[in-house]
Formats: sequence, C-alpha cells, structure tokens
Amino acid sequence: MAHTDLHELLRTLRVWSPEVTELRPFDPDTAPNAPLGLFTRWFAEAVAAGQPEPHTMSLATTDEDGDPDVRIVMLHGADESGWSFATHSTSRKGRALAAHPRAALVFYWPALARQVRLRGPVTAAPSPESQADLHARSTGALAAALTGRQSEVLPSLEELRRTSEAAWQQARRNPQEPSPTWTLYRLRPETVEFFQGDAERRHVRLEYVRRGEDWHRRLLWP
Repeated sequence: MAHTDLHELLRTLRVWSPEVTELRPFDPDTAPNAPLGLFTRWFAEAVAAGQPEPHTMSLATTDEDGDPDVRIVMLHGADESGWSFATHSTSRKGRALAAHPRAALVFYWPALARQVRLRGPVTAAPSPESQADLHARSTGALAAALTGRQSEVLPSLEELRRTSEAAWQQARRNPQEPSPTWTLYRLRPETVEFFQGDAERRHVRLEYVRRGEDWHRRLLWP
C-alpha cells in the first residue's frame, strides 16, 4: 500500500471550491423574526442545490459521566415545538439524554457553504407519538428499530445478520409492529445560528436567541 502523508494530503484540499459550492449573498436584515422560517427556506435551497442528504445533522450530547459525544442522525421534522429526531431510549444517545436532557444540533450544507447550529433542552414524545413516527417511515426503518440492542456489544456480524433478517421478516408481516424503546425526541432551541460562508472570509453569522416566547437577533463575528 502506498504511504499517505496525512498533512500533505490536507494541504491539497480546498474548502468551498467553486466547482461544487455556490457562495450566495445573505442579508440578515431580510431574515424573518423567528428562525423556523429561515431554516425552512435554507433547507429547501439546499435540496434544490443538490446537497446530498441535507436532512442529516450532527447531534451532540453529554452522558451521565459528563463526557461529550457526537454522531450523525436524521431530521424527522421541525415546527414550533422543536427539531425532532429519533432513537432507542436504551441507546447511548437515549441514556445520555435521560441523564442530561440538553443537546446541540449542526446542519452543514457545503453546496451552499451554510451551517445551522441549534442548542437547547430535549424532551421525549409520548410513546404513541413515537410509534406513529416510526410506522410512518420505511420498512427498513422499522426493521432496524426492531433489530434493537443499539450500542450494545455485538458478538459477531453473523449474529447481526440473523437478527436483522428476522426483524425484516417481522416488519414485512406487520408494518404496525411496535418497538417499545423507540423514542421521538424534540430539541426546543434556545439559540439558532445561521452561518453563510463568504469567499473573502467575511462570513455572515446571524444568531437567534430565545427570550421567553420571543426571539431576538444579533450578528456574531466570524
């Protein structure tokens, strides 16, 4: 295998190459009074720009020992009650949120040099709502949920294959099969930041801060 120098490789890479990234102007004075409308618009623009998997986001939590963790999850929805995602309550994410029910989310859409960052408390939806969210998804999503045991030690890939095949059969037989630990979570943001990259590094950062039921806007230095 050819030797690869990581630092040399890093020096060959560019950020926001014009061949793949469109740097659009962003005037924060035109932004709406609440972040949800701007998020919805930016999300739709990311989809239209061909951004792969724009609905994926980084979820950061803190576990019972105070150690941080971060992983990629899928956005299940966003409305006035918060930004939602789902996982097993018994997973590492679920246990961390039970211990410290606060989290941060980050969306990164390099096709437009944009980020959206959110922080705030997280609550779990009631079980009927969580199950309804699961059953509105694909057969594969249900099979994965029924496979369960997320984050537990896996003895072998063969055991995963057998358990997964059984879960797929179960999901096909009964599309309404419950997964008791599957939980829909909502992050109700206290801050939401919109970051628009700029070719001259004069990046525009607009932050919304919740105060009671109202939102206040402010600019941040890049």
